[in-house]
Amino acid sequence: MKKTFLILSLLCGFATLFAQPHRFNAEHPYVHDPVMARGEDGRYYIFSTGMGVGVISSADMKNWQREPSVFKLEFKPVPDGEDKWQHRRNFEVDWAASTLPRWGVDTIPGYRGHMWAPDISFHNGQWYLYYSCSTFGKNGSAIGMATNKTLDPKSPDFRWTDHGAVIVSHKHKDNWNAIDPNLILDEKGNPYLTFGSFWDGIQLVRLDYNDYKTPVSKPKTISRRIGRKLSIQDIDKVENFTIEGNDTIEAGDNAVEAPFIIRNGKYFYLFVSFDYCCRGQRSTYKTVYGRSKDIEGPYLDKEGRPMEKGGGTFLYGPSDNNFGIGHCSAYQFDGQWYFVSHAYNKDANGQAQLFIRKFTFDKKGWIVADPE
Repeated sequence: MKKTFLILSLLCGFATLFAQPHRFNAEHPYVHDPVMARGEDGRYYIFSTGMGVGVISSADMKNWQREPSVFKLEFKPVPDGEDKWQHRRNFEVDWAASTLPRWGVDTIPGYRGHMWAPDISFHNGQWYLYYSCSTFGKNGSAIGMATNKTLDPKSPDFRWTDHGAVIVSHKHKDNWNAIDPNLILDEKGNPYLTFGSFWDGIQLVRLDYNDYKTPVSKPKTISRRIGRKLSIQDIDKVENFTIEGNDTIEAGDNAVEAPFIIRNGKYFYLFVSFDYCCRGQRSTYKTVYGRSKDIEGPYLDKEGRPMEKGGGTFLYGPSDNNFGIGHCSAYQFDGQWYFVSHAYNKDANGQAQLFIRKFTFDKKGWIVADPE
């Protein structure tokens, strides 16, 4: 009998199963699910998966330093005679000393404050940070949002304000998973949130223009690995099922997650990650993409295949240097585009290291990536 969906669906938020080493590597920092922004002070800030959302910064994208996490997380002291590691696995948060939003712990059963896959962008005079609250292999998940006037921790205006849940997914109720958020505006300035991992793939939902938080449309699938919608009934069966022809498919084969959308010229470009993260030397992550003139799709790859039917043009993946490359973001600074992701580096025994490369577009509007 094949592995079930819940076993196969290693989410991108499993981040730090191969956690950061104690010694910080300034040139090749260990991060998972990185997103980047250039702050008011000219420094580049990377936000990533971690307790309270991890943060590092750099003046040149080459040498990095640690910064305070977005939310402070403190634990109650370990009782006398209790094993410290066992206590940490079942820790009690010291809410009086923490700034961790309590709504996530109260909303998601089993969630303990390890925030996954953030997203950062500047709109309406402030920074919007979206983050994921979830547990391994389950789609009982939520995406939250916080704002700040500045990214500079030295500024007197520096303070993260949490605004609670944006969207929540429920086991046995929703066929999508509310993690891995990314905010993108359409050509009219309307905010959309794309998100998703496994289940029925990558979703897109429009948000209210006034608060960038309230969904005003139903989630729409814009990328899948297989050519068929996965219903709640399909997923709840937790067994193999057959689609067109004689191909046997199981829900875990819909291994797609970590969406990120950019706009360049007349096209929106959707990046997603195929296959499996978070397995160290057994990681198989690869980044693919497609494009559309409409933010809601359909997104097509170079061969004209719709991404909601399994399409995707390969960009980066397993190579001589890395076991896998994925969960990307992309930005333009001073006219230059940058691809930002984590890569399971072979020289680092499969640890997830920061991976940044420049890219351009050819005359037909397709991405030309720098060699790894």
